[in-house]
Amino acid sequence: MSLDPHSFPALSDTVSEQARSFLQVLIQAGQKNMVAPLPDDTEAWQTLYTQAENMLLELAAPLVKANKVSMQDTLLGGTPVVKLTPEDCDLQAPPVIYLHGGAFTLLSARSTAGLGSALARATRRRLLAIDYTPAPRANWKTIHHEIHRAYEALINQGVPLHRIATIGDSAGGNLALSAVLNLRDAGLGQCGPVALLSPWADLANRGDTALTLAHADPTLSYDNLLHNSALAYTQDLNLNDARVSPLFADFTRGFPPTLIQDGTRTILLSTSVRLYQALDAAGQNVTLDLYEGMWHVFQGGPYPESERALAKIAAFLDTHAT
Repeated sequence: MSLDPHSFPALSDTVSEQARSFLQVLIQAGQKNMVAPLPDDTEAWQTLYTQAENMLLELAAPLVKANKVSMQDTLLGGTPVVKLTPEDCDLQAPPVIYLHGGAFTLLSARSTAGLGSALARATRRRLLAIDYTPAPRANWKTIHHEIHRAYEALINQGVPLHRIATIGDSAGGNLALSAVLNLRDAGLGQCGPVALLSPWADLANRGDTALTLAHADPTLSYDNLLHNSALAYTQDLNLNDARVSPLFADFTRGFPPTLIQDGTRTILLSTSVRLYQALDAAGQNVTLDLYEGMWHVFQGGPYPESERALAKIAAFLDTHAT
């Protein structure tokens, strides 16, 4: 069901014309109006997954082509992975683990390849997009294990953990945080740098902008979609548990250099601010990079704000992942 673009507060003219035009397309796609099934209704989730997957696959195909990125299905430690290789790939640079968004319940490494290919193009690195099993077919424990196996496989191939960078967006930002913490706590050491795009790090969606931007956010609704998605993912855990809401993790024991990007038009903005404060208070190297008028996971679209954000990510990896 599409939404009326005029039902949201208009973007300021401080936002590029290209971004404002692109946002109208997003609004009309009706993502904010998507209603989640009950957390344990596997059949209904599969129906919704198929609908979202088909729509995003269609949108991703021309972006992958425009970004001049090849895609190859492979396995890492038994976990399905889509390898995204840009045309001018720096083969001397270590690969990047990419964890896609989709509220833990929707989308795949292929349907999110629009953003994945933009990241590969901008960074000139191979992206290994982990195709983890969505909830509720898998819970948080299973998904964590699938991701952990992929990192271990890279280590076994001779890639030092400190050279493996990680990028995650939305729910994938949550999973990126958890993956790095799990590797640390398993005694495997510290990963390379972490770039987080609108990370959903507090599944209970607390924070000022969860309230103040609930109407103004053009793509996200916690009540319609995110809450039941969180319950489908956590299943047996409280949403406040640090294993599923890594905003509450102990960062004093070490964490890699981190770049957090977000926009000023999303309910998760406060989560990004709070995550920045938590890492900073723990003495970690963290940067919060905010973009005027941008919505949830705005990177990857055909407008200047996206290109600036992607360039920042590339520079961040060039500095910290060598």
